[in-house]
Order: sequence, then structure tokens, then C-alpha cells
Amino acid sequence: MLTATFSLTAAAQQASAPSSPALQAINVRKAIFTLIGSNFRPVGEVLQGRATYESVDLPKSANRVAFLAGLLNDAFPDNSAVGDTKARPEIWSNRADFDKRVKDFQDHSAALVQVAAGEKSGSDAFRAGAAAVGQDCKGCHENYKVK
Repeated sequence: MLTATFSLTAAAQQASAPSSPALQAINVRKAIFTLIGSNFRPVGEVLQGRATYESVDLPKSANRVAFLAGLLNDAFPDNSAVGDTKARPEIWSNRADFDKRVKDFQDHSAALVQVAAGEKSGSDAFRAGAAAVGQDCKGCHENYKVK
């Protein structure tokens, strides 16, 4: 009984212990990308024909993706290059290209917000805007994410 109490106390102390700035950055970016994926999924389903434009609140999804994209500028500090992350070291060794890709993603996400706000159907403009965002994701994953 004493051993179990000691183990639980130790586990609770570890769980409440402050984490390093690097670990915090890694956890934040994991959360950001999880939320981006969750919010872009309905857009992708419309592009793939698995959902209709009218059945999904695309302006809300687009707004959320654009907001989350804006958080990426601070999600890759130099001290977070190692640890429990799928980020490749090339992010830091080829920072200019990585930053350009993040900026493109942010710009395309913002453009998708504008298109989604004015559309009532899955127009060519919507499809092009959503495809640009999807290509940004794919390109970054191919170059900067460990598979």
C-alpha cells in the first residue's frame, strides 16, 4: 500500500512538473497540426466528393485553419529541433525555404477564407483555393516531416 501511494505521488509530481521550453514548443505544434488536420478534413472531403459543399460549414473550417496557420511562426523555435517530434532537422538547416512554405500556407489559407465566405457552392475558385492549401500541406510534409 505504501509503495502504491509513493508511486502515485511520484507520478503526480512528474505530471505537474513544468516542462522545458523545447517540450512545450513541440507539444504546441503537435496540437496546432492536430487541429489543422481536424479542421481541414471537411474541406478535403468536399474536394474528394465524400461530402457536399452545402453539408459542411466550410467558412468556419477555413477560418480555423487560417487562424491556426498564423500560430506556426512561433511553433518551431531553434530549441525544439530534437525531442519527441516528427520535424526533420532540415527545418532548421533550410529555414528560409521552410519559412516561405509556412508563409505560402498562411496566404493560401487566408485566400480560402475569402473564397469560402463568398461561395454558396463548391465552385472552381473554392476548389482551386482548397487545393492550394492541400498542396502546401503535402509539400511541407514531404520535405519537413519524418514519415
